[in-house]
Amino acid sequence: MMVKTSIRTLALASVSFAILAGGSAMAADTTLVIESWRTDDLPIWQDKIIPAFEKNHPGIKLKFAPTPPTEYNAALNSKLDAGTAGDIVACRPFDASLTLFEKGKIASVNDVPGVDKFSPVAKSGWSTDDGKTTFCVPVASVIHGFIYNKDAFQKLGVKAPTTEAEFYALLEKIKKDGTYVPLAMGTKEQWEAATMGYQNIGPNYWKGEEGRLALIKGTQKLTDAAWVEPYKELAKWAPYMGDGYKAQTYADSQNLFTLGRAAIYPAGSWEIAGFNTQASFKMGAFMPPVKKVGDTCYISDHVDIALGMNAKSKNADAAKKFLAWVASPEFGSIYANALPGFFSLQPAAVELTDPLANEFLFARQTCKSTIRSTYQILSRGTPNLENETWGASTNVLNGTETPDAASKRLQDGLASWYKPKN
Repeated sequence: MMVKTSIRTLALASVSFAILAGGSAMAADTTLVIESWRTDDLPIWQDKIIPAFEKNHPGIKLKFAPTPPTEYNAALNSKLDAGTAGDIVACRPFDASLTLFEKGKIASVNDVPGVDKFSPVAKSGWSTDDGKTTFCVPVASVIHGFIYNKDAFQKLGVKAPTTEAEFYALLEKIKKDGTYVPLAMGTKEQWEAATMGYQNIGPNYWKGEEGRLALIKGTQKLTDAAWVEPYKELAKWAPYMGDGYKAQTYADSQNLFTLGRAAIYPAGSWEIAGFNTQASFKMGAFMPPVKKVGDTCYISDHVDIALGMNAKSKNADAAKKFLAWVASPEFGSIYANALPGFFSLQPAAVELTDPLANEFLFARQTCKSTIRSTYQILSRGTPNLENETWGASTNVLNGTETPDAASKRLQDGLASWYKPKN
C-alpha cells in the first residue's frame, strides 16, 4: 500500500512538474497580435516580415490579423472598447488615430528607440497638434507625381517635362498626334481630381510645408494666389483628358493607361505594384513640373500608415521591442521592397529594387516633401475641407466653377468653423 502511494505521489509530482515546465515554456513565448486594414499584405507579413523579426527576437511571436479596410475603423474601436484588440495596431494618419490616443486607447511611443529620429513631416500624421507626443511609429508614405508610358514617349519622340511650359507643349504634341489620350484621369468619382490633381501639383505653388502650416496658422488663406494658381493650372488639363472624362471612373482611368491607350497617368505611387502586373510596356515617372528651371520643387510625400501599441496590451515590453524594430532600417527595407510604391518613412536611406519606385524615391531626394494640405486639423469641422476640395477640383476641371470662385467657396467654408490658434 505504501509503495502504491509513493508511485502515485511520484506520478502526480511528475505531472505537476510537466505542467509547470510547460507553463514556463509558454510564458517564454509571447505572441503579439497585429491589427491592420491591409488585408492584401497578409502574404508579405507571413513570408517576409514575421520571419525576419522572429529570427532575431526569440521568445516573441507575431500574428498578423487584418480586417477588411471598410470595416477596420469600426472593428478596431469596438475591440479596443471591449479589451479584445491586439497588442499592435495599424494607425491611419491624423484624426482617426489622434482620437484613439486622446481616449487612452493607444499609447505614446516617445520612449520607443528610434522614434526621435523621424522627421516632423514623417511624424505629422501620428503626433499631437503641438508635435510633442507621437503615438504611432511611422511606417510608409505614398508620393504623388505622374507615371508615363515610356514606349509611347519613344514612339512620339518626346521626353518627360521638368517645367510647366514643357508639360503643356508635351500634352499638345500628344494630343495632336492622336494615338494616345494625353492624360488618363476622370472626374466622376471626384477624389482623383483633388488627390492626383490639386494636391499633386499644388505644393509647388504654396511651397509645401511653408504654405500648409501657414494655412493652419491663419497667415495664409485659400484665396491667396499660392492656393488659387494650382486651380488655374488644373483648368488647363481638361482639353487633354479625352472625350467623356466627366463620366470616367478611377478604374476606367487605370485601364485606359495600363491598356496602352493613354500616355500619362496623374498618379500616386500606390499604383506601382498593380501597374507592374497589368501594363505590358515600360513605365517611367516625373514629378510635378516647376514654373521655370532652377525653381525649388515640392512633392506630396503623404504619410499613409504607422504602427502603434494598444495602451492596455499585456505584452507592453515585447510590443515596444517590436516597434523599435519597426523604426529600424531593416524593417523599412523589407516593407518598402515588398510593397513598391509605399516608401519607408524612417530616416535611413532604403535601397529599392523596383525601378519605377526608385524614380519616385529620387524625387524625395531632390525635392522638398510635404503632406496633403487638407489632412491635418483643417478637415475636422463642417464643411469638411477635404471633401469640399474634391468638389472644387472636379468643378474646375469640368468648367462649372472658376478657380477664383472655387477658392473663395473653400475659404468661406473653412472660415465658418475654423479659428486659427496663434
